[in-house]
Amino acid sequence: MSSKLVFYGNETLKSVARKVDNIDGKVAELVDTMFNIMYKERGLGLAAPQIDIGLRVITIDIDGHRDTPLSLINPVILETSDDTEPFEEGCLSLPGISAELIRPSSVLVTGLDLNGKEVEIEASGLLARAFQHEVDHLNGVVFIDHLDDYLRRELRPQLKKIKRLNR
Repeated sequence: MSSKLVFYGNETLKSVARKVDNIDGKVAELVDTMFNIMYKERGLGLAAPQIDIGLRVITIDIDGHRDTPLSLINPVILETSDDTEPFEEGCLSLPGISAELIRPSSVLVTGLDLNGKEVEIEASGLLARAFQHEVDHLNGVVFIDHLDDYLRRELRPQLKKIKRLNR
């Protein structure tokens, strides 16, 4: 199992992740690995494709204190609010790049916990944004894909350098 981040340009980040059919010890080990990497890299969330594993698994801890870690398997955003808010977003797979994105301010998310039990979470603010960001990763989308073309063109030199980190 991969235990390091992959960066912009990696094929797994561009691909739609596969649904997890069986929650077993390997999935629990994956979640544990993801939390370890997320905390080591000082991230608020991580999706399995960010460590080169094309499965629909995310971890989130917006407090970063390890008090409220959250993992979801096969997460789905069921609803988004009409209200939106801007926020400066970054990503562990795009180090050094951040941009203001406007996203819905609240979401309703469903998924499975490590016991295979379905959970439903209403989230707002930073937690809602983290869910949207991580579910995007599961769908082969990175946050800069939401930017206007001219802004992505401005990032091209930085993105070229980041791609080299995958070697």
